[in-house]
Amino acid sequence: MTLAHAPADVAVAAAAGTSSPLVGAPKRNSTLLVLGVIAISLLALVALIVGVVFLISLGPVTFAVAGIMALVPLAIVLLGVNWIDRWEPEPRGILIFCFLWGAGAAVVIALVVGPSVDTVIATISGIDTVTDFLGAVIEAPLVEETAKGLALLIIYFAARKHFDSPVDGIVYAAWVAAGFAFSENILYFGSQVLSSGGFDASLIGIFVLRGVMSPFAHVMFTACTGFALGIAARRAGVPGSIGAFMLGLIPAMALHALWNGSLYLVDNFFTYYAIVQFPLFIGALLLVLYLRRKESNLTFTRLSEYAAAGWFSEGEVTSLATGTGRRQARAWANANGLGSVMKRYTRDATRLAFTRQRIVTGRAAAGAVADEEALLGSIVAERAALQSALRPR
Repeated sequence: MTLAHAPADVAVAAAAGTSSPLVGAPKRNSTLLVLGVIAISLLALVALIVGVVFLISLGPVTFAVAGIMALVPLAIVLLGVNWIDRWEPEPRGILIFCFLWGAGAAVVIALVVGPSVDTVIATISGIDTVTDFLGAVIEAPLVEETAKGLALLIIYFAARKHFDSPVDGIVYAAWVAAGFAFSENILYFGSQVLSSGGFDASLIGIFVLRGVMSPFAHVMFTACTGFALGIAARRAGVPGSIGAFMLGLIPAMALHALWNGSLYLVDNFFTYYAIVQFPLFIGALLLVLYLRRKESNLTFTRLSEYAAAGWFSEGEVTSLATGTGRRQARAWANANGLGSVMKRYTRDATRLAFTRQRIVTGRAAAGAVADEEALLGSIVAERAALQSALRPR
């Protein structure tokens, strides 16, 4: 498909800085929405069941305290993920699906499948200490990373148009991991209280280790799988995508095993953390910054193509596709009481750029053409609302 040209009045209005909304934008397919609601409802039920099981096993007081403590690393992770996801925010429904899968379905899979793998390991090793070690470095990474990664595979095939890049994969992985870590932390903190017979220094120790020093541990593990699928989303077919998923699980499991194994093999954990785990985190952060820069460049390039066809002025492209331009545009909109409109305008323009990328890379079969038309209609209407603030009153 060639790039659509703006209607004459829209092109003139864009160049002049004013416009009127398009009419007749195609309706969006509601199938994905219905399936998403069903999936989220089922996962919410599963997560509720997990919560009830934890409540019964830990007791109301311990469960409440552990839950409150688990909110701290959860908040840290979600703040970080929100920062990663700011450029092209993912649909909230998919993010909720990810969190509930991690907090519910992945936990159930780990609790059901994990003991079976442990039994096999115990049969082979025959030594309790060896069994414990192998369970930490083999069973947990194998079962947990596969359980978490399945959510990414489901999203990849069920909502492919929302899985455009490595950043998307990292964001989805982070929400799955956040849900899983939240449930796991409740279990760890609560179990520590029960094993120590009360709230003592050992609880503070495990809270510092899991809640302060390593809130992003599970995120880093599962992000490897999401990153691999994000790379595959650019061009890979079904076999290649499955292969990317399997390939992504390897570093996810390896990092998980490295983390778990250190508790058995390293005498001074804090030194190990400083020279191994913290640099790994910094490396992951630098990768995310690089990927976000790539997203910004892609947005600028694709929106410039629409500007050449008359849909945007050059100034609009700068305001929509650069960090400085977005900040200035938000400040202006907020000052004129149009912050929500500007937010939608920026969001839809960014989605338009990524939709164009799907078309350019041959993924138009994923509904990209219809999405392009719908987004163009919304964008012109949003521009008209923003321009109303400039008209004399």
